Amino acid sequence: MTFSEYYQHYLSLHQNKTCRRLHVLGQIMTILFVSGIIYFGGWCYLLLPLTPFIVYPFAWSGHFYFEKNTPAAFKNPLWAKASDWVMLFDIIRGKIEL
Repeated sequence: MTFSEYYQHYLSLHQNKTCRRLHVLGQIMTILFVSGIIYFGGWCYLLLPLTPFIVYPFAWSGHFYFEKNTPAAFKNPLWAKASDWVMLFDIIRGKIEL
């Protein structure tokens, strides 16, 4: 399976608007988290390994409560994480409705 094929599968798991909105909120929180680490520096850099996990409470609640399916990250976490960002950029560009 190519990444393009996987991304189409990923999108099929994100048809509910509230689920997508929670993913976007999680991605924004991830950006703010990393920005805060960079801004404050020092010992905060030790928190960088937590970055990939910031989105999960938002995204997974969208799947469990609104989409009623299993998050893609359970089966392929790396491609799911990459797909999160691609979906965010597609939403920003207006290719996917929010």
